[in-house]
Amino acid sequence: MKIYGVVGWKNAGKTGLMERLVSEICARGFSVSTVKHAHHVFDVDHPGKDSYRHRTAGAREVLLASRKRVALMHELRGAPEPSLDELLARLSPVDLVLIEGYKRDAHPKIEAFRAETGNPLIAPEDPTIRAVASDTPMDLDRPVFDLNDAPAIADFILQETGL
Repeated sequence: MKIYGVVGWKNAGKTGLMERLVSEICARGFSVSTVKHAHHVFDVDHPGKDSYRHRTAGAREVLLASRKRVALMHELRGAPEPSLDELLARLSPVDLVLIEGYKRDAHPKIEAFRAETGNPLIAPEDPTIRAVASDTPMDLDRPVFDLNDAPAIADFILQETGL
Protein backbone atom coordinates (compact mmCIF):
# COMPACT_ATOMS: atom_id res chain seq x y z
CA MET A 1 0.00 0.00 0.00
CA LYS A 2 1.17 3.48 -0.83
CA ILE A 3 0.63 6.21 1.75
CA TYR A 4 0.47 9.99 1.49
CA GLY A 5 -0.45 12.56 4.10
CA VAL A 6 -2.36 15.82 4.30
CA VAL A 7 -1.28 18.07 7.16
CA GLY A 8 -1.86 21.64 8.29
CA TRP A 9 -3.01 23.69 11.22
CA LYS A 10 -6.64 23.84 12.36
CA ASN A 11 -9.01 25.33 9.75
CA ALA A 12 -6.37 25.08 7.01
CA GLY A 13 -8.67 23.05 4.77
CA LYS A 14 -7.31 19.54 5.42
CA THR A 15 -10.64 17.71 5.61
CA GLY A 16 -12.07 19.39 2.52
CA LEU A 17 -8.88 18.61 0.61
CA MET A 18 -9.01 14.99 1.79
CA GLU A 19 -12.62 14.70 0.65
CA ARG A 20 -11.82 16.11 -2.80
CA LEU A 21 -8.74 13.90 -3.17
CA VAL A 22 -10.57 10.71 -2.18
CA SER A 23 -13.31 11.50 -4.70
CA GLU A 24 -10.83 12.42 -7.46
CA ILE A 25 -8.52 9.45 -6.98
CA CYS A 26 -11.38 6.94 -6.63
CA ALA A 27 -12.91 8.32 -9.84
CA ARG A 28 -9.65 7.40 -11.57
CA GLY A 29 -10.14 3.77 -10.61
CA PHE A 30 -7.85 3.52 -7.57
CA SER A 31 -8.91 2.07 -4.23
CA VAL A 32 -8.40 4.52 -1.36
CA SER A 33 -8.65 4.29 2.42
CA THR A 34 -8.12 7.07 4.92
CA VAL A 35 -6.70 7.49 8.40
CA LYS A 36 -7.65 10.57 10.41
CA HIS A 37 -5.87 11.58 13.60
CA ALA A 38 -7.98 13.33 16.24
CA HIS A 39 -6.38 15.35 19.03
CA HIS A 40 -9.50 15.11 21.15
CA VAL A 41 -11.75 12.45 22.62
CA PHE A 42 -14.33 11.30 20.11
CA ASP A 43 -17.20 8.86 20.01
CA VAL A 44 -18.64 6.97 17.06
CA ASP A 45 -21.50 5.44 18.99
CA HIS A 46 -24.00 7.12 21.24
CA PRO A 47 -25.64 6.53 24.62
CA GLY A 48 -28.45 4.02 24.46
CA LYS A 49 -27.14 2.21 21.36
CA ASP A 50 -26.19 -1.44 21.81
CA SER A 51 -22.55 -0.86 20.77
CA TYR A 52 -22.25 1.97 23.31
CA ARG A 53 -23.67 -0.26 26.03
CA HIS A 54 -21.21 -3.04 25.19
CA ARG A 55 -18.26 -0.62 25.21
CA THR A 56 -19.18 1.12 28.45
CA ALA A 57 -19.75 -2.28 30.09
CA GLY A 58 -16.03 -2.90 29.57
CA ALA A 59 -15.57 -4.59 26.21
CA ARG A 60 -12.10 -3.97 24.77
CA GLU A 61 -13.37 -4.27 21.18
CA VAL A 62 -16.87 -3.90 19.78
CA LEU A 63 -17.47 -5.02 16.21
CA LEU A 64 -20.65 -3.67 14.66
CA ALA A 65 -21.67 -5.32 11.39
CA SER A 66 -24.48 -5.01 8.86
CA ARG A 67 -25.02 -5.65 5.16
CA LYS A 68 -23.71 -2.12 4.43
CA ARG A 69 -20.64 -1.72 6.68
CA VAL A 70 -18.46 -3.08 9.46
CA ALA A 71 -17.09 -0.88 12.25
CA LEU A 72 -14.56 -2.01 14.83
CA MET A 73 -14.14 0.09 17.95
CA HIS A 74 -11.12 -0.63 20.13
CA GLU A 75 -10.97 0.88 23.60
CA LEU A 76 -7.43 1.61 24.74
CA ARG A 77 -8.35 1.41 28.44
CA GLY A 78 -5.16 3.21 29.46
CA ALA A 79 -2.87 1.60 26.86
CA PRO A 80 -0.76 3.96 24.73
CA GLU A 81 -2.15 5.32 21.47
CA PRO A 82 -1.17 2.99 18.59
CA SER A 83 1.48 4.28 16.19
CA LEU A 84 0.56 5.13 12.63
CA ASP A 85 2.36 1.98 11.45
CA GLU A 86 0.29 -0.16 13.82
CA LEU A 87 -2.92 1.43 12.54
CA LEU A 88 -1.91 1.00 8.90
CA ALA A 89 -1.26 -2.71 9.54
CA ARG A 90 -4.95 -3.09 10.51
CA LEU A 91 -6.25 -1.81 7.17
CA SER A 92 -7.27 -4.04 4.29
CA PRO A 93 -4.99 -3.63 1.26
CA VAL A 94 -5.79 -0.72 -1.08
CA ASP A 95 -3.87 1.23 -3.70
CA LEU A 96 -3.49 4.35 -1.56
CA VAL A 97 -4.02 5.36 2.05
CA LEU A 98 -4.49 9.10 2.56
CA ILE A 99 -3.59 10.19 6.09
CA GLU A 100 -5.01 13.34 7.65
CA GLY A 101 -2.81 14.53 10.47
CA TYR A 102 0.21 12.72 11.88
CA LYS A 103 2.32 15.70 10.87
CA ARG A 104 5.34 14.51 12.85
CA ASP A 105 5.54 11.10 11.16
CA ALA A 106 8.02 10.52 8.34
CA HIS A 107 5.70 9.70 5.41
CA PRO A 108 5.43 12.13 2.46
CA LYS A 109 2.81 14.86 2.87
CA ILE A 110 1.14 17.84 1.30
CA GLU A 111 0.38 20.83 3.52
CA ALA A 112 -3.04 22.49 3.35
CA PHE A 113 -2.71 26.22 4.01
CA ARG A 114 -5.20 29.07 4.34
CA ALA A 115 -3.72 32.54 4.82
CA GLU A 116 -6.74 33.77 6.83
CA THR A 117 -5.89 31.47 9.76
CA GLY A 118 -2.73 33.46 10.47
CA ASN A 119 -0.75 30.29 11.15
CA PRO A 120 2.79 29.87 9.83
CA LEU A 121 3.66 27.38 7.13
CA ILE A 122 4.95 24.06 8.41
CA ALA A 123 6.71 23.18 5.12
CA PRO A 124 9.87 25.31 5.47
CA GLU A 125 10.90 23.34 8.56
CA ASP A 126 9.71 19.90 7.39
CA PRO A 127 11.31 18.08 4.44
CA THR A 128 8.58 15.40 4.49
CA ILE A 129 6.14 18.03 3.19
CA ARG A 130 6.61 17.62 -0.54
CA ALA A 131 4.15 20.33 -1.68
CA VAL A 132 1.71 22.94 -0.39
CA ALA A 133 -1.96 23.38 -1.33
CA SER A 134 -2.76 27.03 -0.62
CA ASP A 135 -5.49 29.61 -1.07
CA THR A 136 -2.84 32.21 -1.86
CA PRO A 137 0.15 32.21 -4.25
CA MET A 138 3.54 31.74 -2.61
CA ASP A 139 7.16 31.27 -3.59
CA LEU A 140 8.57 28.08 -2.08
CA ASP A 141 11.27 25.53 -2.79
CA ARG A 142 8.60 22.91 -3.58
CA PRO A 143 5.41 22.83 -5.66
CA VAL A 144 2.48 25.03 -4.64
CA PHE A 145 -1.03 24.12 -5.80
CA ASP A 146 -4.34 25.91 -5.55
CA LEU A 147 -6.07 24.42 -2.50
CA ASN A 148 -9.16 23.66 -4.61
CA ASP A 149 -7.35 22.09 -7.58
CA ALA A 150 -7.92 18.46 -6.64
CA PRO A 151 -7.07 17.08 -10.11
CA ALA A 152 -3.60 18.69 -10.11
CA ILE A 153 -2.94 17.67 -6.49
CA ALA A 154 -4.11 14.12 -7.24
CA ASP A 155 -1.77 14.02 -10.28
CA PHE A 156 1.10 15.06 -8.01
CA ILE A 157 0.32 12.48 -5.30
CA LEU A 158 -0.15 9.67 -7.82
CA GLN A 159 3.14 10.57 -9.48
CA GLU A 160 4.92 10.76 -6.11
CA THR A 161 3.61 7.34 -5.07
CA GLY A 162 4.24 5.68 -8.42
CA LEU A 163 0.56 5.00 -9.02
